[in-house]
Amino acid sequence: MRRRTTDRMAFAAMALLALCGAAGGAAMAGTASLPDDPLGSPMWRDMAAKFFDGAPVVLDPRIKVSVPSIVENQAQVPVTADARGIDGVVKLVVFADLNPIQHVLTLHPRQSAPYVSFRMKVEQGTPVRAAALTADGVWRVGGVFLDAAGGGCSAPAMARKDADWSQTVGLTQGRAWRQADGMSRVRLRIRHPMDTGLAKDNTPAFFIETLELKGGKGDGVARLELFEPVSEDPTLTLLLRLPVSEAGVGVEGRDNNGTLYRSTIPTSLDQSAIGSDTGTAVR
Repeated sequence: MRRRTTDRMAFAAMALLALCGAAGGAAMAGTASLPDDPLGSPMWRDMAAKFFDGAPVVLDPRIKVSVPSIVENQAQVPVTADARGIDGVVKLVVFADLNPIQHVLTLHPRQSAPYVSFRMKVEQGTPVRAAALTADGVWRVGGVFLDAAGGGCSAPAMARKDADWSQTVGLTQGRAWRQADGMSRVRLRIRHPMDTGLAKDNTPAFFIETLELKGGKGDGVARLELFEPVSEDPTLTLLLRLPVSEAGVGVEGRDNNGTLYRSTIPTSLDQSAIGSDTGTAVR
């Protein structure tokens, strides 16, 4: 009886090893054709498995990622991801390899350019990448190394020091400029603490999850998925394709607590800046 039990245990162990080997082989197969990382990140293959799901990956210099050479505030790092040099972009993903939360944001450029400028938190020096998925199913990736000190992701939101911070959540300010190429440059800021849940004061994660930008007829112009690394009071710049007759851009947001935010940003017909502060929270 003891020998049979031992044999069964040995057989189970062999089966488990076979399963693990098959799973590992599948993972290796999914990243076998992955190009070498010019930034030398130890997380490159893990990032590819997480974001690209085995699809073809190409390193493409036409995708520009801009970050400052000197970071003065690790909780407010300016980042621009620009894939306008590539046709047929259906999704633009920004991620930071060495952040505790790597996924920063995703842009679905429905009637907009594959371009977004924003601010993010970083916990340490890290590659920051933009990956554009094109209509042919290929991921095209560009990136830079951001040299920064740590602590941005684990720092508490500055808004928490104000007694009335909850009364300003959702207020939106925005400006729009009509450009010579027919695009409208829209810049907006939404008041929100964007808590990561990693601060030492144990404040839970509290962040805007989605932003929908809509034309006057309610048609979707662009969709953004935001994650915890986006900085407090998200400030975003997008390039939208809007008809000349469009009077405004609607902004609808939702945070991870289910609160909805709505505002309208007037568009300019003469390239002058028009501001608004009309955001409302629907609770």
